[in-house]
Amino acid sequence: MIRAHNLSKFYGGKRALGPVSFEINDGETVGFLGLNGAGKTTALRILACDLRPSAGTIEVGGVDAVADPHEVRKRIGFLPETPPLYTDMSISDYLTFAGELRGMSGSQVKKRLPEVLEITDLGDVAGDPIGTLSHGYRQRVGVAQAIIHNPKFLILDEPTRGLDPVQIVEMRNLIHDLKQSHTVLISSHILTEISQTCDRLLVLGKGKILGAGSEAELAKHEGEIREITVTVRPSAAADAKSVIARVLEKVDGVSKVAEPYEQGGGLLFSLSTNKDCRADVSRAVVEARLDLIKLDYGRSELENTFIRLVGGSDATS
Repeated sequence: MIRAHNLSKFYGGKRALGPVSFEINDGETVGFLGLNGAGKTTALRILACDLRPSAGTIEVGGVDAVADPHEVRKRIGFLPETPPLYTDMSISDYLTFAGELRGMSGSQVKKRLPEVLEITDLGDVAGDPIGTLSHGYRQRVGVAQAIIHNPKFLILDEPTRGLDPVQIVEMRNLIHDLKQSHTVLISSHILTEISQTCDRLLVLGKGKILGAGSEAELAKHEGEIREITVTVRPSAAADAKSVIARVLEKVDGVSKVAEPYEQGGGLLFSLSTNKDCRADVSRAVVEARLDLIKLDYGRSELENTFIRLVGGSDATS
């Protein structure tokens, strides 16, 4: 478990973080979510023992990170926003070097290296100089150096930063694999990455935690209006739009059905609702013998929650 209590960081008279208190349980994947400059990177660097806090306490696996940072570093793998790579070294040599820095013996590194190369899908380029790699491959090498010593906790600062859409999907899949055997803490301002990757969220703003919990827990508040989009393949009937709209209007929880538009061979309807009634919408469409093409939230709940929590706040550095 990671436990932080009244954690703060000041640069001179300027507060960059805190005070913040939170816990991360073993096996969780937790996302630090916030605007650029909200204090996410500062918090992660403190947890990784890369930066000393100005005040407060941190425990990682029961070890005081301020009093015994070297012991904590053995338990944590850290991927900074800019991975610490030596571009003139080959991937294998660099990972061997990274393992030895973490106190691994030569035989331990030799045994662990093939596993790490397989996990990060770097086996085919293991002998290549890091300087010849694309940005996406360099990010994988950054993850590889973070897990070479098989730490219990992983801290990933903006792991998808600068990646193209294909590389983002690959990194997301890699993180999902890592979740099976590590407790993971991820920092990002990309809402979809946090939503699709993390079990629980910590929302930061002005250097403080503005909200904590699962996406559903953060989004749950009185009178919230959700938007659901449903795409239905229209029939040949002249009044197909009206027929589908009447079916959707009868669903419990749907307060408004907007005028549809054509998309992807179907009609896309936006529904205003006061609860998550996607299952009821799906059932109603199928029971009406209509073809359901797609069903989702119009604007993600996480986006609504994020705007509600941090909207209008000034970011810190």
